[in-house]
Amino acid sequence: MLRRSDGVTAVSCPSTHDEAIIERFLDALWMERGLAAATLAAYRADLTALARWLCSRERGGLCEAGQGEILGYLAERMQAGAKPRSVARLRSSLRRFYRYAVREGLIEQDPSAQVEAPKQGQPLPSALSEREVEALLSAPDVDDPLGERDRTMLEVLYATGLRVSELVGLPLGAVGLQQGVVRVVGKGERERLVPLGEDALEWLECHLRRGRPALLAGRESPHAFVTRRGAAMTRQAFWYRIKRYAIEAGIRTPLSPHTLRHSFATHLLNHGADLRVVQMLLGHSDLSTTQIYTHVARQRLQRLHAEHHPRG
Repeated sequence: MLRRSDGVTAVSCPSTHDEAIIERFLDALWMERGLAAATLAAYRADLTALARWLCSRERGGLCEAGQGEILGYLAERMQAGAKPRSVARLRSSLRRFYRYAVREGLIEQDPSAQVEAPKQGQPLPSALSEREVEALLSAPDVDDPLGERDRTMLEVLYATGLRVSELVGLPLGAVGLQQGVVRVVGKGERERLVPLGEDALEWLECHLRRGRPALLAGRESPHAFVTRRGAAMTRQAFWYRIKRYAIEAGIRTPLSPHTLRHSFATHLLNHGADLRVVQMLLGHSDLSTTQIYTHVARQRLQRLHAEHHPRG
């Protein structure tokens, strides 16, 4: 409770009771699923925002909300300009919380159970063609230690399908040159071993022997990829450099930080890789997440058929 300057008692939003329930829910999520800190922070933000909304309208706390309040909140978010994908993600957060609340006996019925997600088209990931990948890989000036580092990072990214965050944070100790693999700790602290392939392995061996020591200039670092200051690369800095190299290579395909990851998966499937193998390499916990790449591969095959078949 807060006391205003005029002596009137005001209710804090969200209440300490709601805050405590949210933290218990997040602790349970972490224990049961080992979710990443960023994912837990997103759940906290979603639930805190709903709790504030309920409190500001004097609708009680999270455990007093009914289906009408949930619908009203989601509708207001959409009216404020939230995209269907964002609202669907928010609904998913609320559903998981209220299922927890029912399980723990905090409420009897789930107010979000009958609330449908807004309809949305599933966006297909943008992937480069194999020729565009070759052009991108060839863009850095490998006579410069920074260019050599960038070429190596691009080679490793395309060879392994790592997330950019996994690549820039890759510890030196996670690189197995003799085995030809990298050990990656991904989302939910799940660990996987990913093969490098011959080209990426050669570039990595060369960079660790030549380019990286030149950048460190006698300093020590636990990171495989470093800046001239000896610090770890950041996701934003590497993304900026990818965009610059794409311009130099004349690539017009829309890029995202995960474009090479998407290309890795799509090209594997184009060449006959098993979907479950691709799932393991990408570190997806659910096969349905990987299946979107089959649509990308199918679209490309249909386009190639239309372009080259005499009756296409």
